[in-house]
Amino acid sequence: MSSTTPARWFADTGWRHLLGVLAVAFALFPLLYIVSVSVNPTGTLTGSNQLFRAFDLANYEKLLSNPNQPFLAWFANTLVIGVVTSVATVFLGALAAYAFSRMRFTGRRLGLMTLLLVQMFPQFLAVVAIFLLMVGISDVFPAIGLGTHIGLIMIYLGGALGVNTFLMYGFFNTIPTSIDEAAKIDGAGHARTFFTIVLPLVIPILAVVGLLSFIGTTSEFVIASIMLTDPESQTLAVGLYSLISGFQSQNWGVFAAGAVIAALPVMLLFLFLQRYIVGGLTAGAVK
Repeated sequence: MSSTTPARWFADTGWRHLLGVLAVAFALFPLLYIVSVSVNPTGTLTGSNQLFRAFDLANYEKLLSNPNQPFLAWFANTLVIGVVTSVATVFLGALAAYAFSRMRFTGRRLGLMTLLLVQMFPQFLAVVAIFLLMVGISDVFPAIGLGTHIGLIMIYLGGALGVNTFLMYGFFNTIPTSIDEAAKIDGAGHARTFFTIVLPLVIPILAVVGLLSFIGTTSEFVIASIMLTDPESQTLAVGLYSLISGFQSQNWGVFAAGAVIAALPVMLLFLFLQRYIVGGLTAGAVK
C-alpha cells in the first residue's frame, strides 16, 4: 500500500487547490466590498474600509425614493435595451453564420476576413462618427435618431454583429453538413433546415452569445451617454454615473446600492443559461 506524503500531495495537486482559493478570494473581495458599502450609512468609501462595520438599508431607500434619480426607469430601460439587443444579436448572428458556414458565394472569404479585421479597431474610434450619423438621422427620422432607445439598439446591433457572427460561424462548422443534405432530400428548404434542424443543435453558442451580448449592453457607457441625455431614458450605467460625477460627491453608498441591484439581472441570466452553456459545450466537444 503506497503512502503519499503532504509534500508530495502538495506538489501533485495541492498547489491547484491553493491557486483556486486565491482566485476565488481575489474575485469575491470586490463583491463583498461593494455590498458592504451599500449597507453602510456613512456614504463614503473611506468610512467603509472595514467590511460590514454597519448595516442599514438607508442607501437602498434613498435610491428608490429620490424623484430626481429615476432608478426604476433606468432599470427598466436597461432591461428592455439589453433583452431586445441580445435576442436580435443572436438571431441576426445565427442567420449570418449559417450563410457563411453552409453556402458558397463570391466574396465569402473576403466577408469573413472583413468581419475579423473590423473588430480589431476599438469602438471609441467610431463614437464621433456615430454621433454625427445619429444627428443626421434625427433630422429625417426622429423616432430612431438621437435620444431614442431604438437608435441605441441599432448601434449596438451594428457593433456586435461582426464578432458574434465569427464566433457562431466556428460552431456552425462543427455541425455535419450531411444533416443538411438529408433534410434537402426530404424536401426541406434553407429556412426549414435552419429553424428546425440547425438551430436546436447550436443552442450552446446561442446561449453564450446571448449572455455576452446582454452583459456588454447593460454595462456599456460611452455610446449610451452620448445617445441618451434625458434622465428618464437613460440606462443604469449612465444614470448611476451621474450619482458620483459631481464635485466631492458623497453618493458612493447610493451608487453601491444601485450597482448591487444592477448586477441581479446579469447574475440570474447567467444562472439560467449555465446548464445550457456547460452541457452544450460538452456535447459540442464530442460531436
